Amino acid sequence: MPSAPISTPELFATALFAIAVLHTFSTKFFAHLAHVQPRHAGLWHLLAEVEVVFGFWAFVLVAMLFWWSGKPAAVEYLESRNFTEPMFVFVIMVIAASRPILHTVMAAVQALAAMIPVRRAVAVYFLCLSLVPLLGSFITEPAAMTLAALMLRDGFFRQGLSTRLKYATLGLLFVNISIGGTLTNFAAPPVLMVAAKWQWDTLFMLSHFGWKAAFAVVVNALVLTWFFRHELAGKGAAPMAGEALRIPSGVAAIHVLFLVGVVAFAHHPVVFMGVFLLFLGYAEAYKQYQERLILREGLLVAFFLAGLVVLGGLQQWWLQQALTGVEPTVLYFLATALTAVTDNAALTYLASLVEGVTPEFKYAIVAGAVTGGGLTVIANAPNPAGLAILKGSFEDESVSPLGLLLAALPPTCVAIFAFLAL
Repeated sequence: MPSAPISTPELFATALFAIAVLHTFSTKFFAHLAHVQPRHAGLWHLLAEVEVVFGFWAFVLVAMLFWWSGKPAAVEYLESRNFTEPMFVFVIMVIAASRPILHTVMAAVQALAAMIPVRRAVAVYFLCLSLVPLLGSFITEPAAMTLAALMLRDGFFRQGLSTRLKYATLGLLFVNISIGGTLTNFAAPPVLMVAAKWQWDTLFMLSHFGWKAAFAVVVNALVLTWFFRHELAGKGAAPMAGEALRIPSGVAAIHVLFLVGVVAFAHHPVVFMGVFLLFLGYAEAYKQYQERLILREGLLVAFFLAGLVVLGGLQQWWLQQALTGVEPTVLYFLATALTAVTDNAALTYLASLVEGVTPEFKYAIVAGAVTGGGLTVIANAPNPAGLAILKGSFEDESVSPLGLLLAALPPTCVAIFAFLAL
């Protein structure tokens, strides 16, 4: 059956998508321009914000759709997009980053770190990159990313770590979060896109993906921690667990209930937004136990993801063709590579539209999608959240996409071994 002709909006959207991808690799350049050309520093700073990139180019696409197709068609396209994920990531970021939640998790990490016979800072670092990413299988990947990034920022990145270690940590964090959410069928965005249609339950995920992912997560964290153990022991200054004692247990428990409520209704924005508004009211009522809520950072990340949803909605014409009729092992590596320049959830969603696929096809596409989820900022939905929290510790408050890619390659290779050889 011949394929449908490619429309002009689809071609234009693909061109804008390519420009947006190139833009994400150029943010450090724009950040540098802001310093050397102060007259237009505001514009360069705006273009240097990774979280702004896809939202900006999505706005250009929508403006062109209004011009080409008219208001009804443009509005119809926007209303056909599903913005649940950007809204959810915003909400979960803000709640997970609240002081009671952060200190509760840090107290647990500190207690476990005390049982490991190494320097406390080294043990905390290892747990931030192993235990917390695996925890993402239960509290969702965006929440795990937020918690891990905040603990790494406050305990390590602000203590004068070398640039080499900062990039290595960021790359490993992105990879481990991406694969660490595969122990269940509801926490990782690329798994969510196919779990219901392909009837994958948590037992299936644990037996086919989860144990392999856990192996890769622990090995990655162990190797990096051992390699930089001397620098971590000398510069790490993780917050003391005793800080959590200043927050009443009842307040902490209520925050945990808010977090659980949002996770439980992750697919129902009407419900979780209502829970979030109630959370904001509670946080204001007991603001003596709060620090600044990361509303700005959360909104920027949501804007980024919403732009990805708008631009990605018109990429089906080439992505689906690229995924069909490919041998499973080749498909695995193809999915890993495509994830780096798209979004792993969008990739698996398009794969779910292909009918009559084999179990080998399903495994290859999902395993490849989560494997490549740490290679770039746009590869996995939680990545912009982690970047928003940690980028202030880098020079010019900007992360080099090439530096991130190179840092993520070694842990990605470990994930490849786990998913293909185990």
